Amino acid sequence: MVIGVVAGLALAALLVLVGLFKLMWRVAEPNEALVISGSAHKTEGVGEGMGFRIVTGRGTLVIPGVQAVRKLSLDLNETQLSVDCVTQQGIPLRVKGVVIFKVGDDYVSIANAARRFLDQQKMMPERVHIVFAGHLRSIVGGLTVEDMIRDREKLTGQTRAACGTEMEKLGLIVDSLQIHEIEDPTGYIKNLAMPHAAAVQRDARIAQAEANRLATEAEQTAQARMAEATRDSEILQAGYQAERDKAAAAARQAGPLAEAAARQEVVVQETRVAELEAHRREQQLQADVRKPADAKAYEKRTLAEAERDARISGAQAKARETELAAAAEATRVKAAAAAEAQATEARGLAAATATRATGEAEAAATQARGLAVAESARAKGLAEAEAIKARAAALAENQEAVVAQQLAENWPKIVEAGASAFGNVEHMVLLNGAEGMSELFAKALTMGGTGLGLARQLLATMNQGGADQVPEARRANGTRPAAAEATARTPIPVEDGGPGPV
Repeated sequence: MVIGVVAGLALAALLVLVGLFKLMWRVAEPNEALVISGSAHKTEGVGEGMGFRIVTGRGTLVIPGVQAVRKLSLDLNETQLSVDCVTQQGIPLRVKGVVIFKVGDDYVSIANAARRFLDQQKMMPERVHIVFAGHLRSIVGGLTVEDMIRDREKLTGQTRAACGTEMEKLGLIVDSLQIHEIEDPTGYIKNLAMPHAAAVQRDARIAQAEANRLATEAEQTAQARMAEATRDSEILQAGYQAERDKAAAAARQAGPLAEAAARQEVVVQETRVAELEAHRREQQLQADVRKPADAKAYEKRTLAEAERDARISGAQAKARETELAAAAEATRVKAAAAAEAQATEARGLAAATATRATGEAEAAATQARGLAVAESARAKGLAEAEAIKARAAALAENQEAVVAQQLAENWPKIVEAGASAFGNVEHMVLLNGAEGMSELFAKALTMGGTGLGLARQLLATMNQGGADQVPEARRANGTRPAAAEATARTPIPVEDGGPGPV
């Protein structure tokens, strides 16, 4: 009995001990951290006075009623970003993304997160969204739309770097930050893409047009080859037909051609015989006439050269004798004149010096006057030459303008010459008033202006050149112009009312 009671008590005590152990033992799961508070503890890496203990990945004893145990999740969390931003250019955008974060694995991060989110772990995504939204607006405000589109990694990196300090204070780490979409309510991004889209469409159209061109060229080349093959076939057929026609014609003309060839051979042989006969006669003429004539001419030429050489030798000997005698006489005269020359030279040096100085001065003055006169004459000649050249160029380019200028300069004399036709008229009656007066003056001017036609005629004959100039000029000077004859024959009313010549 006693043994049974002792065993029961022992079993009861064991059960109580097991129950107490299970009640006091706490195990931290791999994805959570146990935060034990209620007694002073010191955790490695955490400052003193924290007042709680952190357990991760193992078990620990907890005194019920004395210590409190709470769990902090180490699982991943995410928050969706949808932030309205304004770029550096003042363009409103909506940036959408996702942030994947968790509580850090080190004791410092767990302690920071425990102090801030232990009872508010469901509020973590909202708080992280607030932090990232503020920094994202600030970063986007310093960028342009083009920078955000072309380098999203730059936007992501700057955002993570800006939020890193604050996330560390919260005990959180960012595993991933992704910018999914940039919404543009104003259509700026779409307008940016339009030039590139237009360029792509242009290149596509160009490529299609190039492909069409190449296909068309290939088709044309194939058609051209087909036409070339057809042409070559037709040419070959035409050539075969021509050869057949030629063979038939040759067969028809074989007899006449053979006869003509035989006759041609006969003519060739006869021509050859005639050429040989002419050559033989030429050789005979060389032997009979030319050779003896050449021998006689050579004999006469040789005798004449010998006689000429004899006369030249005699003349040279006589000239040498005379030269020696003259040299001796010259030596004597030179010796006698040397003394006289020295004295004369002494006297002449002084006079020559004075004369040279005077002559040099006069020569310089004469040269200066001559140069001045020459420059004046040269300038005058150049001016006259330029004037003649300019008049010739003007006459060559526009003869009418030159003639008109000359007539304008001599118009008073022309009018005076035209009016001289009325010099012997004492009285003149005009029957038709002002019209008659106008007609009279017109005829007078016509008589004076006949020189215009004459001048043009002379210019035309001058351009023709050669021997035709003189006869044309003589005809122009000696023949009365038709206009003048017509004017002379024009009747002018006189006093008795009848027409009469002037």
